[in-house]
Amino acid sequence: MTSTNPTAGLLPASAADTFTSAGDSTKSAAGVLGKDDFLKLLVGQLQNQDPMAPSDDQQWIGQMAQMTELEQVTNIASSSSKTVNALNRSGNLALIGHTVTYADTNGNAVTGTVQQVDIDDQGNATLTVDGTSGIDTSKVTQIR
Repeated sequence: MTSTNPTAGLLPASAADTFTSAGDSTKSAAGVLGKDDFLKLLVGQLQNQDPMAPSDDQQWIGQMAQMTELEQVTNIASSSSKTVNALNRSGNLALIGHTVTYADTNGNAVTGTVQQVDIDDQGNATLTVDGTSGIDTSKVTQIR
């Protein structure tokens, strides 16, 4: 059975309950803990550790190294996503003036010249080919 308390076993029971109720609003929509949550856990551990038996320094160094690594991986993922979006946008815009063949709604092959590329807020592109707009770029089967 999975615990709903992300701090279970990390903090004394009373501190863990306080942290969980206060920290619930910082969880993402998917219920995944982020870097702010990790830092709050770390501070909670420091505040509630037994002064007669302090935690091992190596443990703190390891946790901070993990946090740094997590942040760098997150930054790389964000940067990669932006790069992919820019490349897709550039590739779609390069279609203007080219002759393409695409499958229409009936599955028939239609050939024409791309006159316009429309890109929505999410980065999805549609083409206008010989006056017919709204052609999904995934329907293009040939570019000349």
